[in-house]
Amino acid sequence: MTGGIGSGKSTVAQMLVDRGAALVDADAISRTVTAAGGAAVPLLARQFGANAITADGAMDRDAMRALVFGNPFARQQLEAIVHSLVSVEAVRQAEAARLAGSACIVFDIPLLVESGYWRQQLDQVLVVDCTEATQLSRVMEREAVRRSGKTGWTPDTVKKVIAGQASRAERLAAADASIYNEGLALEELRLIVTQAGRRFGL
Repeated sequence: MTGGIGSGKSTVAQMLVDRGAALVDADAISRTVTAAGGAAVPLLARQFGANAITADGAMDRDAMRALVFGNPFARQQLEAIVHSLVSVEAVRQAEAARLAGSACIVFDIPLLVESGYWRQQLDQVLVVDCTEATQLSRVMEREAVRRSGKTGWTPDTVKKVIAGQASRAERLAAADASIYNEGLALEELRLIVTQAGRRFGL
């Protein structure tokens, strides 16, 4: 499963889990490997210097975001470090789910289209889609809640993230199935996810 920032992937993923799917969350794995004590931290410090690491020993997300948006080569270096570690752990989690008897394993991979690696590893691709205006609105609302009303993101930051990801057309071109998550109440979305889940054996 993939989709742009703010498309509602996490909500759809949880609905699929509620129906019995096992979830491998690439973002969650990424946060783990870049947290204090994470496997990526010493590699990032070696590649980008002490400014890439916070005082508590985690990757400085704000600093790295500022760096990679202005420097495509730095972005490639960052992704080479983090994505390789994420891939190893994702495969490990998927194998554990398979051995536990899971009929459907959902890989939540925001940069699936961009990676050039994941598509051939998967049976089907589900894209969660919405307009860019809705992406912007959702991310700003989400970050304001996370930071008690004081968001560290600006609309310009979100627009840069969107611009740095695959376009809606590129993602939809890679899709075997898609969910247009625009203007839906949660129960409406749940009904659509339930219908989609049948396609994946849920």
